[in-house]
Amino acid sequence: MRAVLLTGHGGLDRLVYRDDVAIPAVGPGEVLIRVSAAGVNNTDINTRLGWYAKLIRSGADAAAAGAAPDDGGWTGLPVAFPRIQGADCCGRIVGVGEGVGETRVDERVIVRPMMRTPAAFPGLTCWTLGSECDGAFAEYVVVPAREAYRVECDWTDVELASLPCAYSTAENLLHRAGVREGERVLVTGASGGVGSAAVQLARRRGAEVIAVASGAKAGAVLALGAGRVVSRDEDLVGALGQNSVDIAVDIVGGTGWPALLDVLAPGGRLASSGAIAGPIVELDLRTLYLKDLTLIGCTAQEETVFANLVGYVERGEIEPVVARTYPLEEIAHAQEDFVAKGFIGKLVLEVEER
Repeated sequence: MRAVLLTGHGGLDRLVYRDDVAIPAVGPGEVLIRVSAAGVNNTDINTRLGWYAKLIRSGADAAAAGAAPDDGGWTGLPVAFPRIQGADCCGRIVGVGEGVGETRVDERVIVRPMMRTPAAFPGLTCWTLGSECDGAFAEYVVVPAREAYRVECDWTDVELASLPCAYSTAENLLHRAGVREGERVLVTGASGGVGSAAVQLARRRGAEVIAVASGAKAGAVLALGAGRVVSRDEDLVGALGQNSVDIAVDIVGGTGWPALLDVLAPGGRLASSGAIAGPIVELDLRTLYLKDLTLIGCTAQEETVFANLVGYVERGEIEPVVARTYPLEEIAHAQEDFVAKGFIGKLVLEVEER
C-alpha cells in the first residue's frame, strides 16, 4: 500500500512516501479500514519535531530539525520509528477480525483519535492513532472495532476527515470546562482547526463567544458564530476588561497566557489543550487563588465526547471547515502550509487515489 513513514524526529525529510508498505494484518476485535482522507494536525508536526520533549522550552519552531529526544512522544515515552502518523481518519471498513460482525464491512467510519480501548497500552488512560500505533497517512489502517464510529450524513469524506482530532479536542475542552448556556467563553487561536471547532461548539451550547484571531481572519471567525473577535495583537485586558469572561478555552499558551487569568471572572475556568505559541508560561499564584480560578488540562476524553460529536454531525448541528486538500504524497507541502497558518479551519490529505 501507499503510506508516509515518519523515520525519526527532525525536518520534513523525515517524512518518506512509499508505495510498497505491507497492508496491516487484522487481529481479534479489530477492523481494517481503507482510508479515503486524513486531516493534518499540530500533533503530527509536534511529534516529528520532538516538541513534546521536556527539553523544548519555546514554540515548535525551536525544536531544531534533527533533534533526537528520548521523550518526544506526547505520553513522555519515546516514539517507535518508523511510524505512520495521522490521527484523523475517514474511510470504509473492508475487513474484520475475530469477534467483529461481518455486517460492519462497508460502513463509512471515522476513528476516535484518543482511543480508550484498554488492553493495547497498559498504563495509559488513552492512546493516540498515529502516535502509539500506526495511523491514517496510509491507504489502510487497523484499529479496534469500538474506536471506528459509523457516520450517516451528507458530509464528504474530506469533510469528515476534518472532524476527529480538532473537533473532539474542542468538545473535550468545553465538556471539561462545563460550558453552559449564557456563559461568556473566550476562545484563543480561533481560526485554527481546534479553535474554529470550539467557536462552533460553544455557540451550539448557547454560550456567548469571544474569539482571539488575526484581524485578517475576523470575518470568517464571526461567520462561525463568534459574537466578537479580538485581534491577537491587541491588549486582551484593555480590549475586554478585568473579570469579563466566565471561561477561557486556550490552545495557544506563550507570553499572552497570563492575560487569560486577568480577564477571567472570579470562579472562572481555564481549559488548556495546546501551546502553539510556547509551552512555558508565567503564572501569578495570587491571581489563581484570590480569584478562585480553576485550571483544567485536557487530553483524555470521556466516552461521551466522541459519540456526542457524531450526533452533532448527523443532526446537522455543526459544519465542516476545510481550507485546502492535498494528495497524500504532498504531505510535506501540507505541513509547510499548516505551519504558515495562512488558512482557516483544517487541511486534509486525500489518501484514496482518484
